[in-house]
Amino acid sequence: MDILIKALQLVLALVILVTVHEFGHYIFARIFGVKVNRFYLFFNPWFSLLRYDPMKGTVDLFARNGEKGAITLRAGKPREPRPDGKTTWRDTIYGLGWVPLGGYCDIAGMVDETKSASDLASEPQHWELRAKPAWQRLCVMVAGVTLNFVLAIIIYIGIAFHWGDDVIPYQAMTEGMDFSPELQDAGFRNGDILLALNGEPLDATDYSLAWDMMQPGARVDVLRDGDTATVVISETLLRTVATKGKDYVPMAARIPVFAAKVLNGEPAAAAGISPGDRILTVGADTVPTITEFLPSLQAHAGQTVPMRLLHADGSSSLTDITVSEAGKIGIQMLSPLEIFDRQTIHYNIFQSVPRGWEIGTDRLASYVSSLKLVFTKEGAQSIGGFGTLGDLFPTQWNWYTFWQITAFLSIILAFMNIIPIPGLDGGYTLFLLVEIVTGRKPSDRFLEVANMCGFAFLLLLLVYANGNDIYRFFIK
Repeated sequence: MDILIKALQLVLALVILVTVHEFGHYIFARIFGVKVNRFYLFFNPWFSLLRYDPMKGTVDLFARNGEKGAITLRAGKPREPRPDGKTTWRDTIYGLGWVPLGGYCDIAGMVDETKSASDLASEPQHWELRAKPAWQRLCVMVAGVTLNFVLAIIIYIGIAFHWGDDVIPYQAMTEGMDFSPELQDAGFRNGDILLALNGEPLDATDYSLAWDMMQPGARVDVLRDGDTATVVISETLLRTVATKGKDYVPMAARIPVFAAKVLNGEPAAAAGISPGDRILTVGADTVPTITEFLPSLQAHAGQTVPMRLLHADGSSSLTDITVSEAGKIGIQMLSPLEIFDRQTIHYNIFQSVPRGWEIGTDRLASYVSSLKLVFTKEGAQSIGGFGTLGDLFPTQWNWYTFWQITAFLSIILAFMNIIPIPGLDGGYTLFLLVEIVTGRKPSDRFLEVANMCGFAFLLLLLVYANGNDIYRFFIK
């Protein structure tokens, strides 16, 4: 069931992202009078799950890629082309494929992996993309990634407006932070209270803080034992962290041990612990936070030990408590949100717009800076495919988390598509920019070969990324 929920969230996110991306190409092609042959969500080798042909007026189920072999759900009245020869939305076949790896917008007169130079040997027609000026073709090419980035900003604006920000300022975490072994090797110490990054006070609403803190050369000011210390991040920390899995937590708040609820019939209730009491010591162990408390209970399992309690009225007492064989005393502990001072920020619609823009651009900058890891051994090993993407989503449906991840994936899709690799939007964009600067248009044969090479590279990358998923899941 957990895998199914993850898969459903991934598929829904892909439906949204792919539809918006391809609609960007579609709408700009139509603006410039370019015919779009087909508009498909998901790929349709051999057959389509659903196909709508407005000119024929038919809606087909399980339609083979041909004229025959379909279950017709609707047979309408065929339409004639416009007398003036202009194209309309009815000239496009709309469909749903069965391979959920993306989608496509088949634009007339465009050399891609589905067409060769020989397919475009005839004279260009006025409704073909190749007949349009270079600047119009450029607009059509960049429209997909532009709409993906705009979608991410819109989602972040919606998140800010609907949920706002509910955070705990780092300075309010009075017990400081626990750091992973890798960050401790970099110079952090458990209990450090984060103060500033590169001279700027830390903002708990900055979603990219943990990533920014691990950038080579970053200077992090912390409060340690009453004094300020500075940790300078090494060149190797980011590469080391990149090898960690999705469950890797670089740092977490140190949480004091407060009893939220005392369970009847358990040792804590018998010893007189009350909700709101804080446990300071277990035997000879000082336990300022859960980090020390839980191991100490395990070490004293089956024993009766004195525990120092700090009560809500400020007084303290020493009480003998029996620790069960399982290392428990029968309390539920307060969460950080109930202990530390929280900062809740609500945004109206006008405040949500700059906040959404801030989050979106910050996420884009962080993602772009992370790509340098791909060219390291550790980064290459961390590349993942659809399994890795699905693993980003939680095992329980949560709309806040879903929209956060979908917005981030939209940014990834936008940037990855604009990389100048033939076969991607960025490859077409590069060739068009060269054409605009030099005034010389690349031949259709050149574009055909370039697209074939780019498509082969992307296919190998897809196999490698999903192979990494298989290796990590079944072998490693």
